[in-house]
Amino acid sequence: PQGIKTHVSNDGAGFEELQRSLGGRSIKRVLLEATGGYERDVMHFLQDGGYKVIRVNPRRARAFAESIGVKAKTDAIDAEVLAHYAEVIPDQSTLRISPERALLRELLQQRDRLVQQRDDDLRRLKQAQSRVVSDFLKANLQHFKSQIKLVEQAISQQAEALKDERVTQLVQVKGIGLVTAGKLVTLLPELGRVESREIASLVGVAPFNHDSGKFVGKRSISGGRFEARRSLYMSCLVAMKYNPALKARYEALRERGKVAKVAIVACMRVFLVRLNAMLRTGEPWLDLVLPQPKRT
Repeated sequence: PQGIKTHVSNDGAGFEELQRSLGGRSIKRVLLEATGGYERDVMHFLQDGGYKVIRVNPRRARAFAESIGVKAKTDAIDAEVLAHYAEVIPDQSTLRISPERALLRELLQQRDRLVQQRDDDLRRLKQAQSRVVSDFLKANLQHFKSQIKLVEQAISQQAEALKDERVTQLVQVKGIGLVTAGKLVTLLPELGRVESREIASLVGVAPFNHDSGKFVGKRSISGGRFEARRSLYMSCLVAMKYNPALKARYEALRERGKVAKVAIVACMRVFLVRLNAMLRTGEPWLDLVLPQPKRT
């Protein structure tokens, strides 16, 4: 509000300088824009310093700027907009991620990168026309195979070191392996700790209303955490093969004329809500009964 600006480097020395500039001021909260991970170190530094830190999606920050008539975009203007956004945003804070959880998340991300590289080279191998190139690609595939195995071993060890009971509970559910369980507890730390509507919204499987007056628009999902949703999608496909209630729900939605993707997303939402309830109550998965969709 005082219009004070400062510029520091994104390293330890810059963080110390930032702390000195904030010293002596009454700071209610600090707002950061997510920048692909470049904001994590300063976020942890501020959280360790006792500040309430909020990290927001850049799209939300840009939408806020446009809503108040700010069309131009520079670092200085963005800083002013974020400061104003911090004044009016609902009170919340970004959860502090422990070093053990951060390491597990990084290992899972590395596995995803290796799997992506492996799959890319598999496609290239099918299109390769020279034996020389094919041999290079086959060598790459062998390398990726061994690296993925090593990373998965590290993931297993780190999951044990994390000592999060939610991982143990999740892997007992058909369709959820160690990798998916690790992703859910690292990408979705709120799982098992919030209400069903909130967890569905965080993942992006909650349908939102689009109504105005007497007009009733089509409900659709929007936003959410993409990586968590992708993991949930694959695990739900497997779960529908082994869980009779979930499979029956999917088939009932299809019989009512719902397209496959809509029916799958609806099952994903129920699957997620039940996983959330399982972790909150400590009940085993088999004791949970999935409600069938209401006919309208």
